[in-house]
Amino acid sequence: MSILRRRKGTENKKTEPEYEEFKEKKSNGSLRKRKGRWSCVDGCCWFVGCICCIWWLLLFLYNAMPASFPQYVTEAITGPLPDPPGVKLAKEGLRAKHPVVFVPGIVTGGLELWEGHQCAEGLFRKRLWGGTFGELYKRPLCWVEHMSLDNETGLDPSGIRIRPVSGLVAADYFAPGYFVWAVLIANLARIGYEEKNMYMAAYDWRISFQNTEVRDQTLSRIKSNIELMVASSGGKKVVIIPHSMGVLYFLHFMKWVEAPAPMGGGGGSDWCAKHLKAVMNIGGPFLGVPKAVSGLFSAEAKDIAAARSMAPSFLENEMFNFQTLQHVMRMTRTWDSTMSMIPKGGDTIWGGLDWSPEEGHECNEKKPKNNSTQTSENDRTRKSANATRVKYGRLISFGKHVADLHSSEIERIDFRDALKGKSHANSTCRDVWTEYHDMGIGGVKAVADYKVYTAGSVLDLLHFVAPKLMKRGSAHFSYGIADDLDDKKYEHYKYWSNPLETKLPNAPGMEIFSMYGVGIPTERAYVYKLSPGGDCYIPFQIDTSAEGGSESPCLKGGVFHIDGDETVPILSAGYMCVKGWRGKTRFNPSGIRTFIREYNHAPPANLLEGRGTQSGAHVDIMGNFALIEDIIRVAAGATGEDLGGDQVYSGIFKWSERIKLKL
Repeated sequence: MSILRRRKGTENKKTEPEYEEFKEKKSNGSLRKRKGRWSCVDGCCWFVGCICCIWWLLLFLYNAMPASFPQYVTEAITGPLPDPPGVKLAKEGLRAKHPVVFVPGIVTGGLELWEGHQCAEGLFRKRLWGGTFGELYKRPLCWVEHMSLDNETGLDPSGIRIRPVSGLVAADYFAPGYFVWAVLIANLARIGYEEKNMYMAAYDWRISFQNTEVRDQTLSRIKSNIELMVASSGGKKVVIIPHSMGVLYFLHFMKWVEAPAPMGGGGGSDWCAKHLKAVMNIGGPFLGVPKAVSGLFSAEAKDIAAARSMAPSFLENEMFNFQTLQHVMRMTRTWDSTMSMIPKGGDTIWGGLDWSPEEGHECNEKKPKNNSTQTSENDRTRKSANATRVKYGRLISFGKHVADLHSSEIERIDFRDALKGKSHANSTCRDVWTEYHDMGIGGVKAVADYKVYTAGSVLDLLHFVAPKLMKRGSAHFSYGIADDLDDKKYEHYKYWSNPLETKLPNAPGMEIFSMYGVGIPTERAYVYKLSPGGDCYIPFQIDTSAEGGSESPCLKGGVFHIDGDETVPILSAGYMCVKGWRGKTRFNPSGIRTFIREYNHAPPANLLEGRGTQSGAHVDIMGNFALIEDIIRVAAGATGEDLGGDQVYSGIFKWSERIKLKL
């Protein structure tokens, strides 16, 4: 088929047959004029038309079929489906009683643009985080610029305002089809809940906890809403349901609301006792997560490291002047909230060079299917005679051999005395500038020469490689263990989100639950190497070639795994409720009752089951039927004892006993 083109200043010459063919195509619509060019589109139009027709036909058939048809197909394959928890409990006669407040975690809450630079034209009140992430693909550098905070203040950069989305829609779905709170909300609605007795405590998860009050008065809004819900429900106390980092955020809130103004909310020491029935923490990183260290140190974790090993050019080479990991590091190092999840308690909690609480854990062991504490304890104590002792206390090791050596065999050079020198790459790395470019070759080498870092020394490491980040972080967060909780210094807000440096409120009638998944390999420690990249590259990366094999199955792709929910190790999620707060301790002087509720992970049986109704994964657990049922029962008036007390499948009790902490 000939194609006729118009060229500037000339007309293409045509033979008579060609001209007649041209007129025919033009008259029947198979030729279109676009910006001065004639082109035949018969094939394209036909193809697009067919696709559209098929799509609309399928859509029509889907909408025309009975609502029960998808369920019918699923049940034909898998057998009868159980009733969702809300339906089941409604049949039992349960009804909405206590108001509920959801506290989302890091990254799951939507953020929208209220003011931006010219590159963000047309995005007013559009989501820059959550939703479709369309702007990330269209204008990535502009997106990074707007999602970053000021590197000095940790607040808004000049000319940019991004604020949290409000209402239940703020975190019901993270992206289309990817639920966070939506399943729980829908099941609560089955027993009579609606927006007037459900509240999403949305906040800007990027900034420090206290700064959410300074900039947005978020803590004051949460306080006012809880008071209103209690008053409008006839005095019924509220059930708080935080998830992930929201657990730490609400821990901070409980101290803030008691503290006198101007630092606190002025609610008084009995505010929590008057307003809170229970705090049901889901996947709470009470004592931090090792994953936060790798994220701050090299802008990666297990999944990113694996992707880089498979396709290094995608993340490390320049593509349209966009070096992915460097920009991610520059952006996330302005998010002060990430520092709330640095491991707390140092070597006392997480272990030293030659010991860890989880010593002897077998990565291939199966979880018991019953809930008998005694039977579970017996199963947990049975260890293989040739089990490899993983030194989990070494959060970062430079080289696989270093991770295995006895501490006396490791030659270390103290990096803290090393001289930093400006890198000659300063003038060429402006677009991807990170604090590593101020370290120089000597500083990078000194970090690697120290060989191994525990939870105690990793703080010094982060201060060395990211001084601006840690300077801001030190003003808002602390990671130690209090010697004397009555010391006046612990009245400062920087200690309020660390359960080892603050007291629970004076609310003996309140209950605290720690609810989390088990049975999924979870990041606990890392094997690192120097990056082979050039001057503008991040100088450290997880060594994905480090494998433990059959002798040490806990080491895969440069990451040592432990039991957990894929993000939070059991030690962090469970220790405080198992031991630190259990009974009357110096961290829990009023004796608030604590309960452990573990959910043994079971992957979806087939694709029709979606993300699974028995998942223990960090976010997918929000759709776990057993967890949802526990929450609904408590919201309807049940206590921890009514649920059956502790539900344990892991070795958390044994591991907690190995931690020598003054209680």
